[in-house]
Amino acid sequence: MATPARIIRFAIIGVLIAVLYMLLYLAFLQIGMSLVAANALAFVIAIAAQYAGQARFTFERRLADPGQVLRFGVMTGCGFVTSALVTGLLGPMLGLEPWLAALMVMLVLPVQNFIIMTLWVFAKSAI
Repeated sequence: MATPARIIRFAIIGVLIAVLYMLLYLAFLQIGMSLVAANALAFVIAIAAQYAGQARFTFERRLADPGQVLRFGVMTGCGFVTSALVTGLLGPMLGLEPWLAALMVMLVLPVQNFIIMTLWVFAKSAI
C-alpha cells in the first residue's frame, strides 16, 4: 500500500542514493579512475545501497531474498529501458533538448520504480 509515510521513506532513500552515487563517482575520478570505470563502480554500489535501503527502510523486507533481488534487478533494467526510450527516441522525436529529456527521465523513473517496487519487487505475495 502506498501510504504517505512509505512515499516519504522512498523519497529519502532516493535522494540519499543520488547523493551517494555523485560522491562516489567524483571520489573515484579524484583517485584516477577513468570516467567509464568510475561511473560503473559508483552505479553498482549505488544500486546495491538502493536495494538495501528500499528493502529494509521503505518496504520493511528482509534483504536475503533471491527472488526479490532478481525482481529488483529486472526493475533496474526496466528503468534503463525507460531512460533509453525517453532520451534516445521520444525526446528526439518530440524535438526536446537533451537536458529536457533527461529531466523527464528524472521525473518518470521514481514514479515507475515506486509502482514496480510496491506492486511486484517488494509485494508480500510477489509472483
